[in-house]
Amino acid sequence: MNGLFITFEGGEGAGKTTVLKSIMETLQKQGKKVMATREPGGSAIAEKIRHIILDPEHNEMDARTEALLYAAARRQHLVETVLPKLEEGYIVLCDRFIDSSIVYQGVARGIGVEEVRQMNLFATDGLMPHLTCYVDIEPTIGLKRIEGHKGREYNRLDQEEIDFHFMVRRAYQKLASEEPTRIKTIDGGESLESVVQHTYHVIEQFLNKGDC
Repeated sequence: MNGLFITFEGGEGAGKTTVLKSIMETLQKQGKKVMATREPGGSAIAEKIRHIILDPEHNEMDARTEALLYAAARRQHLVETVLPKLEEGYIVLCDRFIDSSIVYQGVARGIGVEEVRQMNLFATDGLMPHLTCYVDIEPTIGLKRIEGHKGREYNRLDQEEIDFHFMVRRAYQKLASEEPTRIKTIDGGESLESVVQHTYHVIEQFLNKGDC
């Protein structure tokens, strides 16, 4: 594998998607081969699975069904989109990956961290990101940010109680403390400009180390 796989994680309203787009534009201006993608989704089949998972009308979906669908979408996304670009030497920036499943399904849904981790390592043949940028934000602030946000899709996660989102945040923070080399925490409560600058600094440092 010749490329670099960087993922962006965070709770609802953290701003990770906006930050990812800004980072991509900066890297492109530097002449780097870079591609942005997302999960669930990122390929034709995975996008169809995304629609099933996030459809607000699918309230009856079982937690394990949800976790399995995420893993299935992830596998298809890797095969069709991520792995080919990594082989071509691209820097692939991905909006969410395995860590999202661990915190949302493993912890917040109560399935179990190791159960979800092993399910997803099977789906990805053990592939993990070289670097993960976790944009941390207090849930009430993040949810307030996205209230009435134009262009943002309304999905099943928007129907969850606030306690669910606090569990997600605590789970992310625990993961970050357990894997400080891979997962770098960025304060999402700062201005967008500051968050982008901090995130770019983290990525720049990593690129300069040549650890990919």
